[in-house]
Amino acid sequence: MRPWLPSLAVLALLAAAPFLLPAYHSTNLARIMVLATFAMGYNLAFGMTGLLSLGHALFFAAGLYAAGLAITQLSLPATLALPAGLAAGALTAALTGLLALRTTGTAFMIVTLMFAQAGYLAILYFGDITRGDEGFTLPRAARALGPLDLSQDAPRYALAFTLFALGLLASLALTRSPTGRILTAVRENPERTRMLGYDPFRYRLLALTLSGLYAGGAGAAYALLFGYVGATFASVQYSILPLLWVLLGGAGTILGPLLGTALMFYVIDQASRVTDATLLVVGAALILLVLFAPRGLLGTLRWR
Repeated sequence: MRPWLPSLAVLALLAAAPFLLPAYHSTNLARIMVLATFAMGYNLAFGMTGLLSLGHALFFAAGLYAAGLAITQLSLPATLALPAGLAAGALTAALTGLLALRTTGTAFMIVTLMFAQAGYLAILYFGDITRGDEGFTLPRAARALGPLDLSQDAPRYALAFTLFALGLLASLALTRSPTGRILTAVRENPERTRMLGYDPFRYRLLALTLSGLYAGGAGAAYALLFGYVGATFASVQYSILPLLWVLLGGAGTILGPLLGTALMFYVIDQASRVTDATLLVVGAALILLVLFAPRGLLGTLRWR
């Protein structure tokens, strides 16, 4: 049970947080947990398997728009919109991986960026449906998950916590499973892994698909919890942010994505009160991390 104790302790603190924090910070924490789920998905691809992607905004947006359009265009309830977002993220990642994983290293990074940009431009092109940069809001009545009204603080926090908890425990279970050890072996030495009888392409595709599942679920939850769908979430910014969150918290660690997401969320929140150039803060943080703390906060602590 020892490897599970830190994660269970963090989940216990998060479960108690809405009873201890003001409403403002509880709402922020709900948003952080959704974005941390996105970061956990990125960590499965990058931290565990070594896939440096700049296309994860595509997977997040796939879940976001699948849920949003399912409600506004197909009149589906939120109970079906959320699974639609999960499926859209996983399917988009799998299709992207079938092509992008024919490359490695820098080429893979560039190809995934191109796919994400294509998705962003497609959202703008079909603006009559997607509303482009302006985006669209979801009706309050449609944001009901069974008896839960997700426009209210308590149900919103409950769903965000449930999504994050399931993602965290699944990530920990995968890390300690035989499949997780093979993914780590693929990251460290793909040729040796192939010699042992495992197909690196298949395991990389599995990691990218699971990563897309997390990203799509986070995107769908974001749409339902906060009631907004827009092209901004498909821009390159939302491919760089999960990379920054994972690097800051510690790539390959279990709780690193949460720590990195929370720290950068509040750094950007405070910076936005001083300047509109918050992307400058993101860029500066990324450069400083790469130069001075490449292992991230938890990764550095574990190494020491």
